[in-house]
Amino acid sequence: MAFPNRLALLVSLASLAPAYFACGEPPPATPAPVEVVVAPVVQRDVAVTSEWIGTTEGAVDAEIRAQVSGYLVAREYEEGTIVREGEVMFRIDPRLTRAALEQARGDVGRAEAMLGKANLDVERFTPLVAEGAVSRQELDNAIQLQRSAQAQLQMARAAREKAEIDLDFTEIRSPTDGIAGVAQAQLGDLVGPSDPNPLTRVSKVDPIRVSFPISEREYLRFASVFRSAAEGREGAREGGLELVLADGSVWPHRGRGVPASAGVDPATGTLLVRGEFSNPDNVLRPGQYARVRAVTETKAAALLVPQRAIAETQGVFQVAVVGPDDRVELRVVEPGVRDGGMQVIEKGLAAGERVIVEGIQKVRTGTVVKPKAAEPPAPAGAGS
Repeated sequence: MAFPNRLALLVSLASLAPAYFACGEPPPATPAPVEVVVAPVVQRDVAVTSEWIGTTEGAVDAEIRAQVSGYLVAREYEEGTIVREGEVMFRIDPRLTRAALEQARGDVGRAEAMLGKANLDVERFTPLVAEGAVSRQELDNAIQLQRSAQAQLQMARAAREKAEIDLDFTEIRSPTDGIAGVAQAQLGDLVGPSDPNPLTRVSKVDPIRVSFPISEREYLRFASVFRSAAEGREGAREGGLELVLADGSVWPHRGRGVPASAGVDPATGTLLVRGEFSNPDNVLRPGQYARVRAVTETKAAALLVPQRAIAETQGVFQVAVVGPDDRVELRVVEPGVRDGGMQVIEKGLAAGERVIVEGIQKVRTGTVVKPKAAEPPAPAGAGS
């Protein structure tokens, strides 16, 4: 009889064992919320800026060439300095051209003497023809000699004027105010109109121009603006172009642009545009690298988030949206243009939603977070 009681006791102990061991295990811990920094999706108008790469050039880039042949005897300017219109830059030995001028003056005197004699012959023969003392043939010959003498005098005077011009050309003057370049000819060199290279160049740099290509589509968008600028209408004179120099600094004077080429280049599909900027201190020089930018449109009621809120993986852009219950949803978005440190979002977000800007690597969809508001961003500049 003791055996059954013993068996019942073992069965009872076996049934109580799971409960005993279960009571000894601690309950699973609930993970603590992840601390993150969030920022709201803001909505405001954004100015969109386009940018182009260009090169500076003078408003006038004049090649200084010799118009007469001769030996260079003087250089009257300092390279790299400002020269004024009409200022002498080079001198050519004037002796040959001066001799040519004296000869031309002599030819004019001889032609005037021949014309005087021809005039006297015509005056003398005209009444004698009526009296029959001189034949009509002799009068006709005198008249033809008179006309020939007039033509000879005209040619002699033209040759004298050319000789005077050639003598003036022995002093090579600047055709404009501007910066003089390096001299390509030295004293004693024989120079002339057939030289392949100019003696130097003079660049007028106030105002200075910046040439840059724009696409055909951009030109069609800005055609009315270009037309207003070219016609000098109000609203186009101040200029909407901004110049950014190679060191990143922004030129203090704004400019306006006008098409420089007659048409679109079929090889590149672009149109050359020139922007004109004031350069009162001649700081900018031709050939400098520059970027030209302008506000081309305004996106009304655009949605923006800080750029650091966007994560990119193989061309897919995501943001971590924190819901009202502090749970995370990873959402694919379509970014647009930048505006300072902010990024326009074209699709995927709504105004007022919260996005994670710090700690996005620590969360995934469904993660519960402890959000902390981010510091307000600094005022943004123009969009790009």
